[in-house]
Order: sequence, then C-alpha cells, then structure tokens
Amino acid sequence: METLCFDLAAPEPAAGTRKQALVGVVASGNLEILLERVLPPDRCSIEIDTAARGFKPLWEAVTADFIAHRAAGGLRISINDGGARPDTVALRLAQGVRLIEETEA
Repeated sequence: METLCFDLAAPEPAAGTRKQALVGVVASGNLEILLERVLPPDRCSIEIDTAARGFKPLWEAVTADFIAHRAAGGLRISINDGGARPDTVALRLAQGVRLIEETEA
C-alpha cells in the first residue's frame, strides 16, 4: 500500500454548500472518493491510498490537471484506489466536484 499526499493551490473555490460528497466504489479498476469542504477556499489537498506502487508521477499529472480544470478550492479529497486508470480517476473527481456543488437541503 502506498499513500500519496498533494497540497495544491486552487485558483477557484468549489461552488455550492454541500459539506461532503462520496462517489465511486472500491473495486478492481475503480476507486472511491470522499470530498469534504474543510479547507481555506484557495487550497485543495488530495490524499491517495493505493495498492499500485510507483505511480506518483502519474497521480501528480492527474491531480494537476484536475485542479487546472475544476473549481476545487476548500476541498480535502480522500481517494481509496483500487487500481483505477487515469481516465476513471478524472471521471470520479469530476463527479465528486459536481455532487459537492449541489445545494445542501
């Protein structure tokens, strides 16, 4: 098991009022992502637990692309990876941001 942590400057805060969002499932080739609105609006932290060791450069690229294209400021993101491909990671991150952008009832 490998744990990777990225603390990133976020150009835009996440929209919406929802405090948490959970997307995905832990399974082979998939991942589960928990997003929590707990950080200052100009920061985003991403912690990844993965069984696939040695892919830090790939995770850096995927998280940098995510921050560049999505408003993720204020979010702490925890990823439990089951060996997902980069396109699946990008999809789940987009789904998570979309869900947390919703207005909490």
